[in-house]
Amino acid sequence: MNTVRISQRARAVVPFYAMEFGKHAAALEVQGHHVVKLSLGEPDFGAPPAVLDAMREAMDGRPLPYTPALGLPALREAIARFYQDAHGVRVDPGRVVVTAGASAALVLAAAAFVDPGDEVLIADPSYPCNRQIMESFGARATLVPTTAAGRFQLDAASVRSHWTDRTRGVMIATPSNPTGTSVPAAELTAICATARERGAWRLVDEIYLDLSDHDAHGRPPASVLSLDPDAVVVNSFSKYFGMTGWRLGWCVVPESCVPVMERLAQNYFLCASAPAQHAALACFSPESLAVCETRRVEFARRRAIAVDGLRRLGLPVPVRPDGAFYVYFDVSGTGLTSWQFCERALHQAHVALTPGRDFGDRTADTHVRLSCAASADELHEGIARLGEFVATLG
Repeated sequence: MNTVRISQRARAVVPFYAMEFGKHAAALEVQGHHVVKLSLGEPDFGAPPAVLDAMREAMDGRPLPYTPALGLPALREAIARFYQDAHGVRVDPGRVVVTAGASAALVLAAAAFVDPGDEVLIADPSYPCNRQIMESFGARATLVPTTAAGRFQLDAASVRSHWTDRTRGVMIATPSNPTGTSVPAAELTAICATARERGAWRLVDEIYLDLSDHDAHGRPPASVLSLDPDAVVVNSFSKYFGMTGWRLGWCVVPESCVPVMERLAQNYFLCASAPAQHAALACFSPESLAVCETRRVEFARRRAIAVDGLRRLGLPVPVRPDGAFYVYFDVSGTGLTSWQFCERALHQAHVALTPGRDFGDRTADTHVRLSCAASADELHEGIARLGEFVATLG
C-alpha cells in the first residue's frame, strides 16, 4: 500500500492543545465522569433568542443561494453601523468582508498580505492559530516575549527592538487570548504608528473587544479603527454574540484591499453560510444587543470568581484580565509544569484546562489558561476541585 505524501506545510502544523484536552475530557464523560470544562472558549449561552428565531425563519424551505463573496449587503451595513453605535467610528460598509468565522478572515488576510519569507511580529503568549495560519502561507512568525509588567502584550518598544528588514506586518490581539488583557489605547496607537512608518500592515484581532470592561463612565474601549483607520481588523460572531458553531465572522480592510479580498473569498470559500448571515442580522436589534450586554457583565463576574478563587488556592494571576473570558495563571509554585498540571487536573480532579504550551514559548511551562465561558456554578465547582487537587501536591 502506497503512503500518501503529506506536505511540509501540513507536517509543520502542531496540534491546538485546547482542542486536544477537550477531546480527552469528552472521553472521560463517555466513561460517566462529570468533567468541569474550563478549557475551551465557547460561551455557554448560545445565540440570542432573536437570532435563533431568525435562523428558524431562514430555514423555512426558501431557496438559500450563494450570497455575494463579500457577504450580504444588509449584513455588511449592519456591521458598519455597529462600529458607529458601539465605538463611535465610521466604517464604510464596502470595507466590511463577511467570512466563515474569524479563522477564514485570518486566512484571507494571510493570503492577501504574506509572501514566503516575510516576518510577522506576534506577542508571546498569543492565540496559536494566528501564527499557524501565517506560517502556512510561508511567513516566519516571530514570537516577541512579553511580561506581566507589560500586561503580556506587545508594546512599541518591543516591536521596534524586534524589527528586521524582513518584517512586513504586526499581529495584535486586544483583548488577548489567552490572557484576557488589552493593549492601552496610547500604546496601541504607538505600535500601529511604528509599523505604518515602516510600510508594514497592522492586523488587530478584536474578537473579544465587545466583551471588554467599560470605563468609569460606562464607555466601551475604542476600536483600533478610531486610532488607525487603515488597520486590518478581524472580528467574529462567536464570542460576544455566542455563535461559535455558526462559523461567521468578518474583517474590515482598507478600501484598496477590498477587490483583493473579494477575489480570494470567491476562490477560497465562495461565501459564508447564507442562513447564518440572514440570521445574524438579528444580532444588531436592540433586543439582541441588550441580551449580549447582560452576558458581558456576567462574564466579568465569572472572571472575578475565577481570579479570586485561584488566588485563594495559591495559584497567582499575574495580570488581572479586563476582557474576554480567560484567566492566565501561574502554576510554577506547584512544582509541576503547566502540561503536568493540566494532565493531572483532568485525570485526578476532572477539570479540563489548557497548558501554556499552546500559546508560545516564554510561559509554556509555567502558565495555564482557564476559560470562564462555563457557568458560574461550574466555575465554583471547578475551583473547589482544583483546591482539593492542589492540596494533594503538598
